[in-house]
Amino acid sequence: MKKLSLSLFLFCLMAAAATAQTNLEKNAAFTGAKATQKKYHAIYQLDNNDPKVIEKTLRNLNNALTDPRLEGKIEIELIAFAGGTEAYLKGSKYENDLKALAEKGVIIAQCNNTLRERKISRDQLYDFIAVVPSGNGELIIRQAEGWAIVKP
Repeated sequence: MKKLSLSLFLFCLMAAAATAQTNLEKNAAFTGAKATQKKYHAIYQLDNNDPKVIEKTLRNLNNALTDPRLEGKIEIELIAFAGGTEAYLKGSKYENDLKALAEKGVIIAQCNNTLRERKISRDQLYDFIAVVPSGNGELIIRQAEGWAIVKP
């Protein structure tokens, strides 16, 4: 009986090791999800004025735009509110990056509630920035439409 238990234990141990090796090989061979849909939609939320967060957000956007699985299949919006608004103010160091995204078809939008609350006039923003009634409303509507919400 003890020999049978030991044999069964060793068999189970070897099976587990073989399964683990197979899983490791599967993992190493994985190349990412397949983009099988005709169109993808993502809205990026920018509500922080920390330069590291803004730069990460812009980098993430560009990474999505250059992902070969998504090329020609993705629509992206960048919505700024609260502290994120500072990236859109004339004179910010992000003008060229934002303009380049807009030229690639990214919707660059600003929350009007934030403008009102912070007493920022429309002409203080870059002229290529769109203004929407509220950033939260934009996120809610886009999510209901099936858009992925990304908050870097």
